[in-house]
Amino acid sequence: MAVKKYQFFVGALAGVGMAVAAAAGVGMRLPTATADTHGKLMLASTSPVFAPAPGAPQSFADIFEKVSPAVVSINVTSRVPVSQQPNIPGLKGFPFNIVPPGGDDGDDGDSTPAPKGQRALSAGSGFFISPDGYIVTNNHVVENAEDIKVVMKDGKELKGTIVGRDEGTDLAVIKVEGHNFAYVDFENNARPRVGDWVLAVGNPFSLGSTATAGIVSAYGRDIGETFVDYIQIDAPINRGNSGGPTFDTYGRVIGVNTAIFSPSGGSVGIGFAIPADVADNITKQLIAGGKITRGYIGATIQNLSDEMADSWGLSGRKGAVVADLVPNGPASRGGLQQGDVVVAVNGHNVSTSSEMTREVAKAHAGDVLHLDVYRDGKQRTIDIKSGTRPSEAQLAQNGGAGGGDGDDNGGAAGGAKVGPKAQVLGMSLTPLDPVARRQYGIDDAVKGVLVDGVKGSSDAGEKGLRRGDVIVRAGDHVVATAADVASAVAEWRKSGRTSIPLGISRGGRTLFLPVKIDG
Repeated sequence: MAVKKYQFFVGALAGVGMAVAAAAGVGMRLPTATADTHGKLMLASTSPVFAPAPGAPQSFADIFEKVSPAVVSINVTSRVPVSQQPNIPGLKGFPFNIVPPGGDDGDDGDSTPAPKGQRALSAGSGFFISPDGYIVTNNHVVENAEDIKVVMKDGKELKGTIVGRDEGTDLAVIKVEGHNFAYVDFENNARPRVGDWVLAVGNPFSLGSTATAGIVSAYGRDIGETFVDYIQIDAPINRGNSGGPTFDTYGRVIGVNTAIFSPSGGSVGIGFAIPADVADNITKQLIAGGKITRGYIGATIQNLSDEMADSWGLSGRKGAVVADLVPNGPASRGGLQQGDVVVAVNGHNVSTSSEMTREVAKAHAGDVLHLDVYRDGKQRTIDIKSGTRPSEAQLAQNGGAGGGDGDDNGGAAGGAKVGPKAQVLGMSLTPLDPVARRQYGIDDAVKGVLVDGVKGSSDAGEKGLRRGDVIVRAGDHVVATAADVASAVAEWRKSGRTSIPLGISRGGRTLFLPVKIDG
């Protein structure tokens, strides 16, 4: 008999066995009370009986029994150089890696180390989303796989092949041969509230099918991944749970477990899952075409902090600061500039750099994006024709946007009595000459003034500026000399500002920092 897809309604469990004091709202039945001869209430000797509070399921057993056949363990053989292992401070969520004793130095007993690195076994989780063998998991579970083995709940093993992977959301789809597999549905609409119960099922530490329960702790968590606002849950998930599902109390998938926050590597009750609507959309695209394409404008951006907003006269505003531009990229050709503050994309307000990136990513190559930006204190709209976003690996190799924005409208406001080398805001500034470029490895494309020293007690020192940094912008101006910086500071001070935003180039990347103006 064909196995039907699972979509179970077990909400009635919440009302089973309830005996709750309505006024108190507690989960413990009160013992029978009697009165003695003086009228004092006495508790009967009967033992208290536990009953769940309203809304709490008495057991997750029925849910687990129904959905667990759709959840699988994924065992992967791969070769991964140590230098390519993910390293997000405090965040753990990667497969449970097992390096064979003594290592594996190559094929057929060859003692020469293989150029791909040491062979390792790893274990993750996944789940069927169709009866014909499509399985959802995390990209980091299978991205370096040489061999994929899918282990069913009943112990049956099947060979898996990769259908498609998306580094941006850390999702992947694999497939096994066969039909009539038990599978589960994504829930895209009626998502649980914060505080509602959830059930996580997966393969922690290669132990096999395991259920843990908890609640939705929060929505919209940003853990440094560009395209996902994560669900935070406290159901214990550990290494090996990656790629497994989190279910609501109806047995519907509300998220794909991806990472945990942990100083030790084990669960401390802070886990993160990719929301079902994101996972459903991405996996459908992977099945249809094997890859994901996203819009791209060629700009490096950062969050607009409160102090940065104040320094630009934008108090109370949220947005994304354009820190760098790809030379001759879509944004550069469209007229976007370093230091522009983007507050909306296609009419959608953006509060963070991640929100802006997600809005841009929605575009297709050739679409026109309308960016509302603040520049020189005035709002304007910049139209940019979208390109196609390169892969994450290509972006990493490029090392950021790099290059300037070609704006030459800045420069010193007249009369600043500052020589080629000067002290400004606690920094010793000097011209950026060929000797300095060689000494600090500064690319010829970087234009600005060199920081030759920083007073540790200054705000610039406390903000982390250091010798070898290059100031490329000060306030609304491109700078090339110490006099340019001093002039911009004087202009900002005269306007009553307490901080000035400085564009700092370091290691091929640009970052804007607000530095306090001394009295």
